[in-house]
Amino acid sequence: MARGRALDILGTILIAPEGINATIAGEAAQLEAFLAVLMSDPRLAGLELKRSQCETPPFQRLKVKLKREIVTFGVPEANPNERCGTYVDPAAWNDLIADPEVVLIDTRNTYEIGIGSFPGAINPDTQSFGGFPAFIAKNIDELRPRKIAMFCTGGIRCEKATAYLAGLGFDQVYQLEGGILRYLEVVPQADSRFQGECYVFDERVALTHGTVQGQHTLCRTCGDPIRLGASCANCTVG
Repeated sequence: MARGRALDILGTILIAPEGINATIAGEAAQLEAFLAVLMSDPRLAGLELKRSQCETPPFQRLKVKLKREIVTFGVPEANPNERCGTYVDPAAWNDLIADPEVVLIDTRNTYEIGIGSFPGAINPDTQSFGGFPAFIAKNIDELRPRKIAMFCTGGIRCEKATAYLAGLGFDQVYQLEGGILRYLEVVPQADSRFQGECYVFDERVALTHGTVQGQHTLCRTCGDPIRLGASCANCTVG
């Protein structure tokens, strides 16, 4: 924390027994110096990095939070350090989801899915990730014999979701490695099957191909993402 502040690093760092997740911002040299500090810890030697650029800082300050889970799921036995789905490189993702035998599931929340997703993906209709097990319970008989491919923003939720399905006996479960953000970073726009923008949890609101800041802002009343210049459907009366 002290080192980050000394380098003028902004953002949020989440630490839990299962691992670490961080979204941080700063000048290039300061970021590299701070990343070097983090990755000097042997426990973080394999830390996966995703990079994007923005013109203004997407955070107001640096926060470090200690949590029971990186993303609250509420199923302790869904431990991605013990088991999870088969990772699919973004370059191979299009071929996987083109398979008619594959059921594609977006593990994010409804307000995120509303501004962008892969066509044909199932929306579990959740307001928080903790609602995902109820979606699976409701559809388990239909889903269990199928090939399941899942994706989320950066891959964190899929770690939990695929671990959960593996624990339920699903044996053909796949996840987009690095999530939508990695896909938007490495897959050329001409080849991309992602439509819309990807919601992110900072002041950029959403990113598009090349991880460039998109055309969304947050509704000042309800906090849902809306397109720049548009009215919020949740808050418009009449």
